[in-house]
Amino acid sequence: MKAVVLYKTGKPEVLTVSDIPIPKVKPGWVLVKVKSFGINRSELMMRGFEGDAPYIQLPRIIGIDCAGIVTEPSDSGLRKGQMVVALMGGMGRSFDGSYAEYALLPAKNIFPVDTDLSWEELGAIPETYFTAYGSLSDCLQITYGDTLLIRGGTSAAGLTAIQIAKSIGATVLASTRKESKAEFLKSQGADHVLIDNGALTEQLYRLYPHGIDKILELIGASTLLESLKLAAYHGIVCHTGMLGKKGTLDGFDPIKDIPNGVYLTGFFSNYPTQQAIDAIFKLIKEKNLHPVIANVFSLNEIAEAHELAENNEANGKIVVKIE
Repeated sequence: MKAVVLYKTGKPEVLTVSDIPIPKVKPGWVLVKVKSFGINRSELMMRGFEGDAPYIQLPRIIGIDCAGIVTEPSDSGLRKGQMVVALMGGMGRSFDGSYAEYALLPAKNIFPVDTDLSWEELGAIPETYFTAYGSLSDCLQITYGDTLLIRGGTSAAGLTAIQIAKSIGATVLASTRKESKAEFLKSQGADHVLIDNGALTEQLYRLYPHGIDKILELIGASTLLESLKLAAYHGIVCHTGMLGKKGTLDGFDPIKDIPNGVYLTGFFSNYPTQQAIDAIFKLIKEKNLHPVIANVFSLNEIAEAHELAENNEANGKIVVKIE
């Protein structure tokens, strides 16, 4: 089979296609014919530097999610030919992942889906929708009438969160560093766009002088303290992403840094469930949602896909489709 094997870390050009044997099925594992997968931030980190960490063993086929068809179900209870998505749980890190024509994956990582979406659209969904939906439902408990600020609105997770929150009936504010992307965010459903230019607090308070109900923090530790101060009394801030490339916060003092009456939570996407996947696809069907796809590449174009993702210029999810 053709597969993108990471032998060493580096720039996007280290990603090349190799011919390697199709993995052999074993108990507890399922062989999936990969039809599509999305490009995710953690894969850029894996390729760029994390592959050198002592807990990662190279060479490794990277890729933390995919959509495909069951080829060999083993003892999983799945059916041959069944449409599935797979994500997380060590995929592409502790064991080989989705950047290949076939992936041998633990049965617990694989979830049947019933959908009419195309393979391109399916490839854009698993990790991104699970992250956005989990953050909004489990952590922020978004309901009709809530006000929500999404920091990092032009990211794939941010655009998905806009879509989901609007379908539930929330008023959505989205932030971006680039004023040129304001109209794009509004076209995707954002009610208000805030420019992250050092004056975001003033912009928000002009709209909501007492703060905002819910905040989805996708930029990360670099803006978390500011986000906490933007929350209204009994508001919730969910720390989900690290687009700002800062993973930790030195000197964080919970008593002083979390305002009285404000709640801080976080979403960790490593433990998907069939229940969560079913809820996501039910919402997609009922609300007629479609992922925002920026570009679709072939497996042979994997380096170009990573380069586009790294430049932060894609308006939507970058997908790789395998013919």
